[in-house]
Amino acid sequence: MFTLIQLPYAQDALQPVISKETLGFHYGKHLQTYVDNLNKLIADTEFESLPLEEIAVKAQGGMFNNAGQILNHNLYFMQLAPAKENNAPVGRLAEAIDATYGNFGNFKAEFEKAGTTLFGSGWVWLSADKDGKLVITQETNAGNPLTKGLRPLMTMDVWEHVYYLDYQNRRAAHLQALWQIINWEEIERRYTEG
Repeated sequence: MFTLIQLPYAQDALQPVISKETLGFHYGKHLQTYVDNLNKLIADTEFESLPLEEIAVKAQGGMFNNAGQILNHNLYFMQLAPAKENNAPVGRLAEAIDATYGNFGNFKAEFEKAGTTLFGSGWVWLSADKDGKLVITQETNAGNPLTKGLRPLMTMDVWEHVYYLDYQNRRAAHLQALWQIINWEEIERRYTEG
């Protein structure tokens, strides 16, 4: 059975980018519901003993939606940290971003564009292919780059419940603010250890 991940920061630690109230609903209500739903759906099935990533790749329908949303949210929440000045990628990831996008500013602009132009609900991702080449993708609803053979590194959730309490309908402003709280050491770890 799956359980709710434990956040590596306090629920007010991401303010003002993400309010304590938003984090409480997003983590404590939305993610908990996906965990509860998936546990019910996999009970007494061949999926019951599989790792989350494998369920997200193999399942369909409601089971896929809940598994995908748990996986996506786990990656999302674990990549965040309290804001710090001059927050930017590090190490080999920084080099790969520069090689692929020219510089960090270009990467941010392309990533934000992908997030603002995704119609409806979903996720925007930075992933690596089997050769370590970086790619930005848009995934609708519970989609995850794993289903396309990519290794997810970083994501921004663009479902309205993520930003509506703090930013109302200003998705672009939310995406721009998120750069302050990305834990680049975690993204670098995902890139180099994958």
